[in-house]
Amino acid sequence: MFDFLFDQYKDYPPHDIVLEVSAILFGLLSVRYAKNNNIWVFPTGIINTAIYVYLLWKWSLLGDMMINFYYVVMSIYGWYTWTRKKEEGIKFPISRMTLSEKKWSLLIFVLTIGFVVVVYTFFDKFTHWTSYVDTLVTGIFFVAMWQMARRKIENWILWIIGDVISIPMYYYKGYSFTSIQYLIFTIIAVFGYIEWKKTLQRKKI
Repeated sequence: MFDFLFDQYKDYPPHDIVLEVSAILFGLLSVRYAKNNNIWVFPTGIINTAIYVYLLWKWSLLGDMMINFYYVVMSIYGWYTWTRKKEEGIKFPISRMTLSEKKWSLLIFVLTIGFVVVVYTFFDKFTHWTSYVDTLVTGIFFVAMWQMARRKIENWILWIIGDVISIPMYYYKGYSFTSIQYLIFTIIAVFGYIEWKKTLQRKKI
């Protein structure tokens, strides 16, 4: 079983294994903080994604690298928005998306897909079916991160969808640790959705 999961790492540089495991630990912390609606989701997430930007660049996974670079930028934006206050409380409390925000989500998804297609075409990366799946997942995660920065409960649904797709994808690419990370992400995301839904229900009482 161990060989089945981790045989891909036999020729892997030891320092890269350390970096990948470190990134995963910070990623798990970040998702747990998100589940608990805790602002530490962003600093821990920035460390996680910054490490992955470097690793994914080394692995020539441009779509995944762009996702994580975007995460760094959006984490800074989310960190800012979650600290903003207004007279009656926080600026962006947990809520559901408005019609306008749904339109913005769709626009972000379409623009992201278009951008990734251009980049992949330029670098001639559409050489395998996984590249097309990467493009789809990139669009899903871009929207999910934007929604999370604005504390929209729908972000969890997108994280779950993207995580489920990423589990077999990363294993297929030869990165078992990251595949396991996405499995744990999926479980935490389910509980995150449940927790945020309870918060919304308490507000209605």
